[in-house]
Amino acid sequence: MSIVEKAIEFSERKHKFITTSDRILASREAKDLILGVNELYKENKDPKLMDIMKDLTAIKQKIEKRLKGRPSAA
Repeated sequence: MSIVEKAIEFSERKHKFITTSDRILASREAKDLILGVNELYKENKDPKLMDIMKDLTAIKQKIEKRLKGRPSAA
């Protein structure tokens, strides 16, 4: 399975992570996929790859926002 296929599968997967460790693993997986797609993008400059990276980045940001939690009202 190529990195692009993995990235598309990851972006289409449901993102309901129950535990913190699930969120951490998903964030790391998203980061690895983004970096892998970026290497292909450097060679090809294909706009479709950029769209895939944008989707993965949005998902990763949502996961990380959930990991950080709400700031305390102090």
